[in-house]
Amino acid sequence: MNKKNNVNKGAKVAVLFFAITLACSCVSNKKIAYFQDIQSVKQARLDSAIAFTEPVIQPDDILSINIFTLNPQSGAIINQAASTPTLGGNTNNSVSTQNTGFLVDKNGEIELSLIGKLKVAGLTTYQARELIREKATDVFKQPNVQLRFANFKVSVLGEVNAPSAYTLPNEKVTILDALSLAGDLTIYGRRENVLIVRDNNGKKEFARLDLNSSNIFSSPFYYLKQNDVIYVEPNKRKVSASNSAQIQTIGVIASVISVIVLAISNFK
Repeated sequence: MNKKNNVNKGAKVAVLFFAITLACSCVSNKKIAYFQDIQSVKQARLDSAIAFTEPVIQPDDILSINIFTLNPQSGAIINQAASTPTLGGNTNNSVSTQNTGFLVDKNGEIELSLIGKLKVAGLTTYQARELIREKATDVFKQPNVQLRFANFKVSVLGEVNAPSAYTLPNEKVTILDALSLAGDLTIYGRRENVLIVRDNNGKKEFARLDLNSSNIFSSPFYYLKQNDVIYVEPNKRKVSASNSAQIQTIGVIASVISVIVLAISNFK
């Protein structure tokens, strides 16, 4: 009778241990849902959302510039001079893996054939486009200029499904866009403490955003700048092990405990 009681007690202990550990390994929905402070309504308006501001051109940026003129051969002379290679992202959503363009040198200048050197650092793409069009008017008749970043890159690291550096086709990109390209956060990513590292005129800036809150829409780091780095920290569960590995380990431990309890009971 005592042996039977011991076996039952051992089994109960094993089951209780398994249940407690399994409960501890589960992830609460409150830790993974985005924008939890937005009310459950069909439509709402957020008045504090930050407005997009165009990024400015900096040294080491690569610009894709095309000048169209009434004489196609003249425009081709400038356009063919864009031969600076740059690596792009490696996902299906990124642009091609190699772009060409005009490198902004350390003095913030680019050099265009037939036009010469132009200072573009500190200008937006619109301002640089107007500057080039104005200078090109001295050489060509009714020139039309297209200009964009050829190496607008952001890096996404840490607990995301596809960490990588992503080269984007335009400069209006948000942290949500970048995380979408990276396949969203894994279940082990800390959504309340996402780090953004930004290079601002040679100085590093840091910000931490809480994806659980709608306050990110009013953050100056909501819209990304070129060369921003997003890092998603792992949560405590990832540090120990993945949920599936934990469950397998717990099952083995529970089985071992049951066998030990049975063995001890049989020897008594």
